[in-house]
Amino acid sequence: MYACSPEWESDLISTSQLERTLSVLSEHIIPAPAGPESIGLNHGLHLTGGEPFLHFEKLLQATRLADEKDIPSIFVETNSFWAKEEGETGRKLKKLRQAGLDGIMISVNPFYLEYIPFENTKRAVRLGREVFGGNAIVYQKEYLREFERMGIQGTLDLEEYLEDRRNNLSQRAEFFLSGRAPYEVPEYDISGLHTRPAESWFDQPCRPPFLREWHNHVDNYGNYVPGYCGGLSLGDITDLDRLLKQGLDPEEYPILSYIAEGNFAGFYDLTRDYGYQEPVSGYYSKCHLCLDMRNFLNSKNYFEGLKPEEFYRNLPVNY
Repeated sequence: MYACSPEWESDLISTSQLERTLSVLSEHIIPAPAGPESIGLNHGLHLTGGEPFLHFEKLLQATRLADEKDIPSIFVETNSFWAKEEGETGRKLKKLRQAGLDGIMISVNPFYLEYIPFENTKRAVRLGREVFGGNAIVYQKEYLREFERMGIQGTLDLEEYLEDRRNNLSQRAEFFLSGRAPYEVPEYDISGLHTRPAESWFDQPCRPPFLREWHNHVDNYGNYVPGYCGGLSLGDITDLDRLLKQGLDPEEYPILSYIAEGNFAGFYDLTRDYGYQEPVSGYYSKCHLCLDMRNFLNSKNYFEGLKPEEFYRNLPVNY
């Protein structure tokens, strides 16, 4: 979704940027419905990456700073690669709890299973529940239960997982075709996915909505990222109050304005004016169409809002 890979520079968020970001967010974060010490997927503050446990001391620092600013419902999102040994896994979780972390969300899906031994995942789930109780949640539970039924040990190649016709990625759980995903889908036989021409996507709504008051992100460069839309920035997080009051200036942010207004015909025409040609193969989703047009425009001219540049450099297709 965010074109993450080991090819990126680490670019850890600096302490000063972390301070600025958390100071702004402390005025806006909404706690989970059950209270500020509980967590929920679309409430509170989630610390993520990339994989946040790659830099455990930075994760501890972020947790402490967020807790000092009284930010509610703080949790971390992880793929569990680090949960290799019982004692060390428990110690890290307890350190985070003591630093002010309210909970943990453990990601489980066939993409991680290709690289993360399932034993690590189960260990993180079990010890996470011991340390955080009900504030240890699994995303997505369907896959956890399925992998347990399959008796998975170690890792499993995605190709092997998809050989079983019952394993339909596009229909069984949330499956966002953005970032690297739409460019790499042709490598796999994923039933239920079909391409369509650009115009057939113009009137389709963005799912989930492009502009929303819930589940937005801030990257390590300080970009305020709308929803799950990797490669787009509504501005610097320090300008959040102004952005919320004034909205988008179409002159300054033409691409963002087209997307926000749902005017994909206009967005397509703009891109064509710069020489864009629709691929014969078509698009798997509206996200795919949006991404490919942005990828092209980023290579031809600078448009405000196409950030970070690293996102586009790390896509499999470069114009």
